[in-house]
Amino acid sequence: MSDAHTLSAALDRLVLFHPGRGSLLTQAARAMEKGRPARAAGLILNEAVRCGWEGDLWHCCLAQALAESENPFSLAWERRPAQRDSLWAIARADMEVFAELFAGAPEIPALRDFHHQGQTPPKEQAGRSIRLLAEALAAAPDGETMLELLARHYEHNGVGSLGLGQVFRLREERDEVSLVPVEGRRPVLLADLVGYEGQKAQLLENTKAFLSGQRANNVLLYGDAGTGKSTSVQALAGEYAAQGLRLIELYKHQFGLIPQLLAQIKGRNYRFILFLDDLSFEENEVQYKHLKAVMEGGGEAAPENVLIYATSNRRHLIRETWNDRSDMEHNGDVHRSDTMEEKLSLAGRFGLQIYYPNPTYEEYHQIVQTLADRSHSLSGMAEDELWAAASTWQVRHGSRSGRTAQQFINDLLCRRPDTDTERED
Repeated sequence: MSDAHTLSAALDRLVLFHPGRGSLLTQAARAMEKGRPARAAGLILNEAVRCGWEGDLWHCCLAQALAESENPFSLAWERRPAQRDSLWAIARADMEVFAELFAGAPEIPALRDFHHQGQTPPKEQAGRSIRLLAEALAAAPDGETMLELLARHYEHNGVGSLGLGQVFRLREERDEVSLVPVEGRRPVLLADLVGYEGQKAQLLENTKAFLSGQRANNVLLYGDAGTGKSTSVQALAGEYAAQGLRLIELYKHQFGLIPQLLAQIKGRNYRFILFLDDLSFEENEVQYKHLKAVMEGGGEAAPENVLIYATSNRRHLIRETWNDRSDMEHNGDVHRSDTMEEKLSLAGRFGLQIYYPNPTYEEYHQIVQTLADRSHSLSGMAEDELWAAASTWQVRHGSRSGRTAQQFINDLLCRRPDTDTERED
């Protein structure tokens, strides 16, 4: 299989698992077919460093092609264990081809036994999954066993980018939308957020009900800036990714694309939270109408595996003026109070509204002390000295919040000669 033309011929025999034109495997095969093995090696090595692959990189390249292949077989096994019918037989024939590809690696020494120690790769989590799958498939004695291993992988990890990531953003290209994994994301856990135990408990209860298939509400987290609203939502992705939770971050200008997004993720074996961070609308903005259409239960309503979680400094989300409260004619609108009700109705679409207030002085003190205790450099600092400095800091910065406390701790650490790297809230 080391011959480039033999490799291309093998890929052409694939029915279900034929890699896309832009896939790493296709690009590497094309480079080798053109007599450019160094180019093929460079492509695979680049992905290996990004993902943290080690060992036989050719096997990792093949495993990634299988893990990312969204086809009738893989999607069927993602949803539930499927029958060993004709689709299984076709997939097994494809696995016989992949068995040949695993056994006949191209003659590129750089790919055989690769090890690299560097910074944490941006796609480390996805890379670990691919590495383990590659090792298992390479040890399989035949195509049937390979297919059984792959089916279990789809069942437990999912298919494509959704199976390899936790947080996604929406990208629009040529009137089509696609989900792009957020790479290099700093892990966040709910334990990182000091305080707000009641708020976190409400959020967890609703999310757990959603994951278990029970009825759950769309959630609005509102309150003062820097109190941990966004951190609370982002932490859910890491806490419950293994249970199939995926977080999709949306920006205001993308709300009109939500129907296309819902068409893509409906029926997938995941639970999706559409995350709308720092949500608010000015009086002349109408994007909220797209959002209401999704939340109202009409033809564009979100499917049962989708919820909307939003954060905002405003409870009512849309800027309201005194003119909205008058029934007197203003700019042609006779019933201005109807306009006000329309604006306020968006917030009412969120069945669960959780308030995040600024901490009291005592709570702020506790946040500062907890963050300092997490640092070896500050753990020995006298409590009175720490509190006096923290109080001065928050007065000078004009706010008292978890964000202010973390900024204060960061400032202390950067001015100390022996510091350690701390996790931000």
